[in-house]
Amino acid sequence: MKPERSLIAERPLAQHCPELLRSGPDPVALMPLLGRMGERLARRLSGVLAPLMGGEAPVVRCQTPREGTLGTLSAAAMSPLAANSLMAMGAAGTPVLVSIDAEPVLRIVDRAFGGKGDAPMPLPDKFPMAADLMIARLETLVTQQIAMAIETVAPEAVQRHGVPTFTPVRRDGALAQLEPFETDTPLAILPLEVEDDGLLPWALTFALPLDALPALFGQAEASAAAPRNGASNPWDAPFADLPLSVRAVIVDMAIPFATIAALQPGQVIPVAVARSVPLMTGDVAFAHGTVGAVDDRVAIQINDAFQD
Repeated sequence: MKPERSLIAERPLAQHCPELLRSGPDPVALMPLLGRMGERLARRLSGVLAPLMGGEAPVVRCQTPREGTLGTLSAAAMSPLAANSLMAMGAAGTPVLVSIDAEPVLRIVDRAFGGKGDAPMPLPDKFPMAADLMIARLETLVTQQIAMAIETVAPEAVQRHGVPTFTPVRRDGALAQLEPFETDTPLAILPLEVEDDGLLPWALTFALPLDALPALFGQAEASAAAPRNGASNPWDAPFADLPLSVRAVIVDMAIPFATIAALQPGQVIPVAVARSVPLMTGDVAFAHGTVGAVDDRVAIQINDAFQD
């Protein structure tokens, strides 16, 4: 069927400029807000670090936030050994990095055990177990103070969306092994400097993807960094809530069939508990740890996880 006349649009289709289509604030415009958060964070850390550093509140200075990438971060702020902690921010699991120089961590550990705050020289290749426990404590301390600092610089946004939560994911003394971000991901980097009893100042670094700044300050819906190779984000439903059966293999030994056949009630079989106990789900070992006790219950302290 042929129409009697041609169809002609009465007016051009609307074309909206990018500014009108923008769904949230420009992350770069939030860098000054990150700086104000850092200044408040520095004042708060000065007080809470005092008990760990001999009782006297250290001077903590916030340096100017900057943009960068993982390459510039590792070159400028990270040493071969550092307390690098990867956090998941909010429900979307946006990666966040908290890093502290290795030497001050070891000095804090020495003070905790009654020492004068000396660090071994040269520094070890990896942290001892006592340092791992202190790093976990510092993770909690720093992220708690970050949340409180956010409340002071963005109170209205926090009232609407709440303060973002920070969930520990994994830690590693070598930044290259941790791989917190893609190499070319634009980052917002907040460096802080801590004075320690007349010694050289040490660095505490907070970093996250630049486009996650609106989520940090509750000014946009939190969005995770794009998964690698197009894979689904494991922090999203339904994967995050999927229950998995986990077992710890404390003893794995071969016993001859004749010995098994001759077992009697009350017989004792000597076993050697492995120093590195694997945690298994199915046939896959995803972590290793050491056997200990917590509240009169047998426990496993994780030493490494997801090391392919």
